[in-house]
Amino acid sequence: MPISKAAARGITDEFARRRGPKSGLVVGAAWGNPVLTAALEALMPADRLTVVADQHSIEDLQASLSAEGSWTAGIVTAVAALAEAEPAEDVMLAAPVTVEAEAFIDDIALLQEKVVSGGVLSFAATLTAPAREEIAELVAEYGIGTDLIVRSFPPVRIHKLRIGSASKHEGEPRSVASPEELAPAWRASSVAVTPNLHLDSNGVIAAGLLLGTAWAAKRIRPSSKAWVVPALAAVPVAAFFRDPQRESDLRGEDDEPEAVLAASDGRIMAIETVVDERFGAATGTAGAEWLRIAAYLSITDVHINRAPVAGEVVDVFTEKGGYAKVGTADAEHNAACYTVVATPRGRVVVAQRTGAVLRRIVNRTKPGAALAKGERYGLIRFGSRTDVYLPAGAAEAAVAPGDPVRAGETVIARWT
Repeated sequence: MPISKAAARGITDEFARRRGPKSGLVVGAAWGNPVLTAALEALMPADRLTVVADQHSIEDLQASLSAEGSWTAGIVTAVAALAEAEPAEDVMLAAPVTVEAEAFIDDIALLQEKVVSGGVLSFAATLTAPAREEIAELVAEYGIGTDLIVRSFPPVRIHKLRIGSASKHEGEPRSVASPEELAPAWRASSVAVTPNLHLDSNGVIAAGLLLGTAWAAKRIRPSSKAWVVPALAAVPVAAFFRDPQRESDLRGEDDEPEAVLAASDGRIMAIETVVDERFGAATGTAGAEWLRIAAYLSITDVHINRAPVAGEVVDVFTEKGGYAKVGTADAEHNAACYTVVATPRGRVVVAQRTGAVLRRIVNRTKPGAALAKGERYGLIRFGSRTDVYLPAGAAEAAVAPGDPVRAGETVIARWT
C-alpha cells in the first residue's frame, strides 16, 4: 500500500528534527518512496543513513544518487536484509502496517535491536490494522506519541516508540539526543490554512460539523433560513482554534538558552513562590518551593499550549477539581493536567487548568517524549489558565502581573 507525503513526514520527523550528527535506518523503501525521500532531504554531511531494500531498489537508489552527483551518496548505505543493517538512532518503516501485519510482528524483536538505546522507532498503521498483543504492549511501554493522518488513503496512525533499556514509566530521561538539539516536532494536529496561520484539528472538525449541519438544514428545509446560524457560527468557532506560526517554530538554534518562554497566550495573573504538593511525588521534590508564573487566557486568546523549556517529558497526569471561573481564587483548585519536564537545570511543571466553560484539556505529549522549546503540545478549550512552575531560586521572573504574553515568543523568566 502506498504511503502519503503527510504520513511520511510524520514517520521521519524524529530524524529530521535532529540538528546534530544523527544516524537513521529506513526499512523497506524503494527509490521514490516518500519516507525515503523525506529521510534523504533531512540529511546533513555528518549524518549516516542506511536503507533496507530489495536488490532492484538498491540498484535504483545507488544509480540515482550517483547520477545526481549528490554528496549524500557517501553517507547512504543500502543493504538487502534488516539483519545486515547497523543499529541507528532513528528507525523508520517505509511501508504502513496493514491488516496483514504478520511480517511486522515477526520483525518486532529485530527492529528493537536495530534501535540505539534511547532512539525512536516510527511507523504508520492503518486504522484497520489488528491490535495484536505485541504491538499493543510496545505502544503501552515505549509509545511517546501518536498522530492521526487523515490526509492519507486510507487514514493511518503514526506511532513513535522510544526504545531503551529503561521503561518510560520509570520517570527518568532516556532520549538519545539532548532536547536542546531538537527543533519543534511536526504536528499533524496543526492544519495549515495559510503559510503563517494554522488551525488546530479540533477547529477543523468543529467547523466541519457546523457546516455539515448547515448543509443538512438547507437540504431538509430549503425555504428556511435556519441553516444560516450554524454556517455563520463555523467562522468564530474555527477562529478560536487558530494556531499561528511563532518564532519558536523556526528550526534554528536557540540563541537564548537561559530564557523560559510563555506556555500560552494571555495575561500574567500572578507571580509567586509556592509549595504545591499536587505534583511533589511526581517531581521527587515534595515540600520544595516553586516560582509559579500564572497566565489567564480570555476567550479571544490563542489557546494552543507550547513547551516553555526544552526537556524530556517524565510524567503527565491529571488532578480532579472544580470548574470555577479562571479569575477567581477558587480556580486554584480547578481540574488540571500537569506535564513534568526534566531539564539540565531541574524539573519544570506546566499546569493546564480548566475554566468554567466546556472544561476540555487536550494534552498530546507522553512520558518519554522530547519537547523542544516552544513546541506545541496541547490546548485548553475556551476560558482557561496556564501555570508554569520553576525551581525556586533557579530562575527569576521577567514579566509582571498584567503583562500580555504570547506562547513560544514571550520570555517570562530567565534561569540564573
